[in-house]
Amino acid sequence: MKFYYSKWYELSQTSDEKLQKLLNLFSYLLVKSNGDPNQAIKWLSRLDEKYIIFDDSLSFQDFIDLLLEKGLIREEKEIYFLTDSGKLQIRKDSFSDIFGNLKKFSEGMHEVTVTGKGTDKTEISRKYQFGDQPYNINITQTLSNSLIKNGLDEFLLSEEDIEIFETEHLSQVSTVLLIDISHSMILYGEDRITPAKQVALALCELILSKYRKDSLEVVVFGDTAEQINISEIPFIKVGPFHTNLKAGIQLARHLLKTHKNKNKQIFIITDGKPSAITEKNSGRIYKNSWGLDPKIVNHTFDEALACRREHIAVTTFMIADDPYLINFIKEFTSLCCGKAYYSTLNELGQFVLSNYIKSRHNKEN
Repeated sequence: MKFYYSKWYELSQTSDEKLQKLLNLFSYLLVKSNGDPNQAIKWLSRLDEKYIIFDDSLSFQDFIDLLLEKGLIREEKEIYFLTDSGKLQIRKDSFSDIFGNLKKFSEGMHEVTVTGKGTDKTEISRKYQFGDQPYNINITQTLSNSLIKNGLDEFLLSEEDIEIFETEHLSQVSTVLLIDISHSMILYGEDRITPAKQVALALCELILSKYRKDSLEVVVFGDTAEQINISEIPFIKVGPFHTNLKAGIQLARHLLKTHKNKNKQIFIITDGKPSAITEKNSGRIYKNSWGLDPKIVNHTFDEALACRREHIAVTTFMIADDPYLINFIKEFTSLCCGKAYYSTLNELGQFVLSNYIKSRHNKEN
């Protein structure tokens, strides 16, 4: 038998919670710095100078050494790079930060409310029927039925004694998450993109850890729309872009067409009005930042109707409260028969994750 020992830190024996908070803080700074550990470390150093978050038990350099030892970052020629383990840790920390604040749901793992030919056993059993799988036999109840009927001395097992566990019919859901990367997501000194990225990371972790049969694809939209890999989420940057919501929904619908299950949904995180469309014939991007341009709005509404025809559920999370934007979202939501939430940045993650869980509970293959 082999034993592996890692470096001992005094803090690990005296303040595990503080160490975890420092790791969580570093993950947050990584998201805010678009996945740049060098910038995150600079910010962490400034926080230490101002608030003295490190001490003799764990110095600033000890913490950097710990990050390197854990494989969360790597160093080449005095430049730090984020590793795959680091990307995974960011996702887990985002999930923990958001999901830890959610209220507990009585639905447990949130199955649909019917039984069927699933793979997870329930606590309910019934009499055997021809075609039932042997691995679903309730051994305890089956033996009990035989013993009650025949006694211990004349043990005899017949077909009518056999009981079968019911199995849960678990739904599968295909989701596309649309993230607005237009310039307004960082306007007026308010950082709206970092919470959006944290939500995306947390949603990925929720699905990969608890709903592995579900699928999640991420699309960013500014002047145009582009699908990105989950590993790219920390590196999302806001650009000098307009808001081409039509292109985002159009790409999301295209991605969902490749999925065979019928439970399909689009989550949209945005803070602004649609201000751009891609013209069909020329491919030129038509833009108008002033007010709600009827040409842009009407083409965006066409996408809402397309989602309705294709039975795609659309949920919009609006992180702005301008009255004319709210009126637009109300009309957009009405056309696609969707839902809309008007959320603060602090509440965004809880709104998205809790809505995902609740929506799964009502879906059925």
